[in-house]
Amino acid sequence: NFGAPMSFETILYRVDNGVAIVSLNRPAQMNAFNKKMFEELPRALDLANADDTVRSVIITGSGRAFCAGADLSMNKNPFDRGDNARAPRAPRDEGGRLTLAMYRFPKPLICAINGPCVGIGATLTLATDIRIAAQDAKVGFVFVRRGIVPEGCSSYFLPRLVGQGKAAEWVMTGRVFTAQEEANSGLFNHVVPAAEVMPKAMAIARDIADNCAPISVALSKAMLQYDGESPEFAHLVESKGIAFTGSQPDALEGVMSFKEKRKPHFSMKLSRDMPNYYPWWDRMDVNHSRL
Repeated sequence: NFGAPMSFETILYRVDNGVAIVSLNRPAQMNAFNKKMFEELPRALDLANADDTVRSVIITGSGRAFCAGADLSMNKNPFDRGDNARAPRAPRDEGGRLTLAMYRFPKPLICAINGPCVGIGATLTLATDIRIAAQDAKVGFVFVRRGIVPEGCSSYFLPRLVGQGKAAEWVMTGRVFTAQEEANSGLFNHVVPAAEVMPKAMAIARDIADNCAPISVALSKAMLQYDGESPEFAHLVESKGIAFTGSQPDALEGVMSFKEKRKPHFSMKLSRDMPNYYPWWDRMDVNHSRL
């Protein structure tokens, strides 16, 4: 019964006709992250990745908030790493581990920002592919106001989404803004009234699930992420992709469904049909870096 929710403590997970919906579920704490949530969200992504019926994933928040950041009630200073802070190799940031898992997730990730979204709540959205926000959702990269620095790989993601100047303003001031104020910043794909956030996210997820070939979507996502930062490299990867996908049954189905004016029925699966040249990039081993 794919429609039934899976059992987690801090999140809700269910699948609705090809769309996995992952809800951060600590509404009394405005969905603030604790250790268990950092553990469970990657597990939910693993579930969605292993399920070939899941074609896209929506991440949202339960109740009135998306995510209020780290749970500051856990102890006096939840950011203190104790003696580990002075070790030659820094303990790895939990937010970064999470966003790396999200970035490497091969299926479309859609973020439905239904309310307040600050700290790790804001940085985790950067690793998703499409972001829909409520007009009045308050967003903030507030780290300097807590005496720490940005996490969750946000120093990489944020300037690439909104530009160096806008990222510098948000990060160096730590100010909180509404999604409507920054609707044209490049951070959000769509800014809509609060009641329309989930319907908009579901419409996009449903469009992908119903009309797009899963292998094509996964390869296209990776091509946007790992482009080699040159048009020549992009040309090489695109040529490889066209050569592979063009000879597969999903390409024939895409053409025939278009000609016959019907919905496509793509048969290829991520679990068995990805090409042998994927992945084409070298992944840094963060566990053995000297930093």
